[in-house]
Amino acid sequence: MPERSTMASALLCLGALVVLGGCGGAAESSQPTPNAAAKNKKHRLEAVKADCMKQKGFKYVAYVPPERPESDEELKRTSGDYQAMRKYSAKYGFGVFAEFAYPEETKRRADDGKEAEKDPNFAIQGKLSEAQAGAYRKASDACVKVAAKQVLGKDVKSDMDFYDAINKALERARTATLDSDPKLVELAAGMAACLKDKGYPISTTTPSAMSGRGFKVFLDQSDSLGRKQRDDVPDVAPPVKDGEARMIYPPQLSVAEARPYLDKEIKAALDDLECGKDFYPAYSPKEKAVAQQVNDEFGM
Repeated sequence: MPERSTMASALLCLGALVVLGGCGGAAESSQPTPNAAAKNKKHRLEAVKADCMKQKGFKYVAYVPPERPESDEELKRTSGDYQAMRKYSAKYGFGVFAEFAYPEETKRRADDGKEAEKDPNFAIQGKLSEAQAGAYRKASDACVKVAAKQVLGKDVKSDMDFYDAINKALERARTATLDSDPKLVELAAGMAACLKDKGYPISTTTPSAMSGRGFKVFLDQSDSLGRKQRDDVPDVAPPVKDGEARMIYPPQLSVAEARPYLDKEIKAALDDLECGKDFYPAYSPKEKAVAQQVNDEFGM
């Protein structure tokens, strides 16, 4: 099951951002460990950006967050281990409404993973005036463009465009490697048929779609609830292109309010796992390898 915080980040993909610790299905899609070449790219990207920002009159500290090794349980889940996945599913579902049903755990994970607060650049930006912050963001976008071209040979327009490029690269890699794999296609079709028999609507049966299906369904539900609680955003999320991130607005829910949603999510996740017990062990390691390849390409 994916361990991700819908509350910690407003930007989440729908079935794309695995390289950034993002979306997945019952088989957890976690951040792969970068190899030496990828680490070098990341340090070079940061160094070039820092030099570029300095030239534009802004302070920027080249910062690469420390790696967080995967636990044994995470490694089991990302390998498609049935027992490890079932243990997670029975408590957290797909990892969406658990954020609200277990607030103490959510807070503890957030406290353990506050890498953003350790990044000195957040403190630097926090001291800027509104006008300065706008100029800073503009300079940052320009410097990301310079760094991506110089270090990776890639053309991007901004910070967000850089991450969209990663998402799109992952989508292409998934299509080419996973969705065209005959064995995975066969297993995904069997999983889809099983879920249809249980009453779940299935629109797309590609392996990558089946992996991310459950999380997407409940993330959409969470986003819909959040949007209805706000007056400053549309009630219905606007469409996004494949590989692009979209804004997610988590709702405000008490533990009591969240529990019925989580109960439904847990049932759906357990059904998903039962139907996918042959699919996930075959799919998950290959998906992780694809994510690793894209991470290495972009120095993530």
